[in-house]
Amino acid sequence: MGLSCSCCGKDAFYSQPYSGNSFCQRCFPKVLEKKVRDNINHNRLLKPDDRIAVAVSGGKDSVSLLHILARIEKGFKRTELVAISVDEGIDGYRKEALSIAATNSKKLLIEHQILSFKSLFGHTIDEIATAVQERGQFSVCAYCGILRRKALNVAAKNARASVLATAHNLDDETQSIIMSLMRGNVRLLNKKSQGLDGFVRRIKPLCLIPEREMVLYAYLKHIRFQSIPCPYANTSLRNDVREFLDTVDGKHPGMKFNLVSAISRLKLEDHDESSLQTCQSCGEPSSGLLCRSCEVIQDLHL
Repeated sequence: MGLSCSCCGKDAFYSQPYSGNSFCQRCFPKVLEKKVRDNINHNRLLKPDDRIAVAVSGGKDSVSLLHILARIEKGFKRTELVAISVDEGIDGYRKEALSIAATNSKKLLIEHQILSFKSLFGHTIDEIATAVQERGQFSVCAYCGILRRKALNVAAKNARASVLATAHNLDDETQSIIMSLMRGNVRLLNKKSQGLDGFVRRIKPLCLIPEREMVLYAYLKHIRFQSIPCPYANTSLRNDVREFLDTVDGKHPGMKFNLVSAISRLKLEDHDESSLQTCQSCGEPSSGLLCRSCEVIQDLHL
């Protein structure tokens, strides 16, 4: 005998191993959207008059987030959405992603803005990768992550946004936690550092949604997204951490939720706002004479 949908009683097609619930194809998207809405309401992530910059890379999570927020914010007339994309300059990969981001934004009647690494840093990530490899280093992902965080903040400010929504899902969150701990970074989930002068406040509406459910949602809603991975992804630490966490969670369902919940209850080192200054190179907020992005560019002698 097959499973029945926990919402309507019809034949289910998906079972959540961590909750014990099952859902049909009609109810599942509604349940996921409600979970996102509940996260926004419970944690007061948004205000009725926010101008929300949605970071859209073209992948399943970011494009789905754009659709979900567009659906949720229909009832809030003073809320504005703007899609922002960062063009890192990855030949044979980023062009398709930007096209998908633009197509989905146009379909939803949402303004779409693009900021490139080339215009902001003077170099593409392909050029940076060459410099990294010449130094005998294996992965460019750590450098890209630092530069991308800055680019998103600049793009959100350019869009006059009051808040920046990123599409980090549950898997992304747990991977970041483990990676930060491995690197000795105790500020991994420091909420107090959000919204300081010079930084657009960031929110993660999808942080409690498993990656596999985001894939399922996108397919059920017929949302077009880029399915090929970044060509540099297989060299990253995140890829190794992902495999480890998937193995553990596969044997012990719910471990990823437990990890996020446990970390959120820890009292972490506070960010000292008084220590922030202005980067001498680019003028962005910095904890030192140079921000991390400018340090990276300078360190690589670009």
